[in-house]
Amino acid sequence: MEEINLRDLIKDYPDFPKQGIIFKDILPILANPESFAALIKKMASNDCISRADALVGIDARGFIFASCIGYELSKPIILARKPGKLPGEIYTNSYELEYGQNSLSIQKEALEEYQTFVIVDDLLATGGTIDSVSKILLSQEKQILGASVVVELSALQAREKLNMNIISQITY
Repeated sequence: MEEINLRDLIKDYPDFPKQGIIFKDILPILANPESFAALIKKMASNDCISRADALVGIDARGFIFASCIGYELSKPIILARKPGKLPGEIYTNSYELEYGQNSLSIQKEALEEYQTFVIVDDLLATGGTIDSVSKILLSQEKQILGASVVVELSALQAREKLNMNIISQITY
C-alpha cells in the first residue's frame, strides 16, 4: 500500500472554535488505520518515551495517543482531565488557552509509584495544557522527560516557552 503523508490527512477549519483560530483536525488520521498505526509506531519509537515510567495523556485527544503508545510499549497511562471528571483526591492547575481558560487535574494516587513522565497530546499550540500538566508533575517533584505531540503550531512559539524536550510529528 502506498504511504500516506499525515499532513495531507489533516483538515483545516478556519474560525473554529472562534474567529481567527484555524483548527487543525487530526480525526482523519484516526479514520485511516494504516496511517494511524504508522503514527503510533513512530511516536512510540522515541527514546524519551521508552525511558519514561508512565505517560500522561491530556483530555481528550491526548488520551487516544497516550493509550495507543502505552499499549505498544506496555507503559502505564495517567489521565490529565478537565474539571469535575476525576474522583478522589486530585492535583489541579489552571491555564490559559488561545481562546479562553481551563484547568486540568490528575489523581494524586495515580502519580505515587512513578517518577519519570512524558506528556502526550494531539496538538501543541500556545503550550498552556502541557505547561499545566508540567506544573502538576513538578509540584510533586516528578521528572518530565518531554512532551510528545502529533501536531505543533510553531508560529505560536510554545516550544520556546516550555522548558522540556518537545517531540512533534508534524510542524506547521
